[in-house]
Amino acid sequence: MHDDSSRHVAAVRPPEASDLLTRVLLGLRLDGVEYGRCVMHEPWAIAFPAQRDARFHFVARGSAWLWTAADEWKRLGPGDAVLLPRGSFHVMASSPDVPAVDIHELAREPVSENLYLVRSTDDAPRDPAEADVMFCGAMRFNLDPLHPLLAMVPDLMHAGDLVQRDPAVFAVLEAMEREVSLDRIGACGILARLADVLAASIIRAWVECGCSDSTGWIAAVRCPKVGKVIAAIHAEPERDWDVPALARLMGASRSRFAEAFTRTVGESPARYVAKVKMFQARRWIQQEGMRVTVAAERLGYDSEASFSRAFKRIMGMPPSAVRATEEPLRA
Repeated sequence: MHDDSSRHVAAVRPPEASDLLTRVLLGLRLDGVEYGRCVMHEPWAIAFPAQRDARFHFVARGSAWLWTAADEWKRLGPGDAVLLPRGSFHVMASSPDVPAVDIHELAREPVSENLYLVRSTDDAPRDPAEADVMFCGAMRFNLDPLHPLLAMVPDLMHAGDLVQRDPAVFAVLEAMEREVSLDRIGACGILARLADVLAASIIRAWVECGCSDSTGWIAAVRCPKVGKVIAAIHAEPERDWDVPALARLMGASRSRFAEAFTRTVGESPARYVAKVKMFQARRWIQQEGMRVTVAAERLGYDSEASFSRAFKRIMGMPPSAVRATEEPLRA
């Protein structure tokens, strides 16, 4: 026999809204796919094709121009860092008028398993001190690509825009500059780890400093009442979260809760709960190889068929096809 839902809700102590953000950010890992140290002499321009993985650039010495479809050309100085969470097409160049060469067409010198060195293709003797030096990375978020947080971040995030608001961003940038200037043994490996930390710090600063719209998932997380509900849903996706239970958790009537939730989050409570369940199901199926029937049962569906219909409606494909059509998400 199941416990009465009201007593069960009362017994649960869901995390606060800020705890949800903390949990997401603590669990947010950017697994480095590859990192490169680019030593380029003017004139140079590198095109980075669109990809699923995020892109990261840190200007270690000299300067660079960054082009994106949304912001066009943006000048970056030494110590500047940018994150492109969706890996959209962009160009890094010494000047906006230099024709770009695809990054994959440049010769790479392997440094270790996932580290490489890229140099200018010009064979003329050059002074190394005059080179523009960048540290670039391709990263994979361990969150589901459809997670609300990743869906809301902008295509381009500039660390310089956040330095004054979050000292942690500045501290990591300084650490990266020290590693580059000292050029010690293992510097590339340490820079790779610092890049992971900096990328997560950029996202945290963007969220905490209000660098987003006043509606949607982040606004909901900031709202004490709605955020508490969001936190509870993410903490226990297996729960049968119906509107009455969520309304009691918020301390409001069903109608008032539904209206507040939909206005803040941008979708109904039922739709949001279903999405969170499907995100969890996909991770189980991809990462753990869980059988569809087991996932359906754990998430409270009466049958595999009803679960599969819900999964396809939200994710755009049947659960049986997930493992075959997508790369595994990294934990």
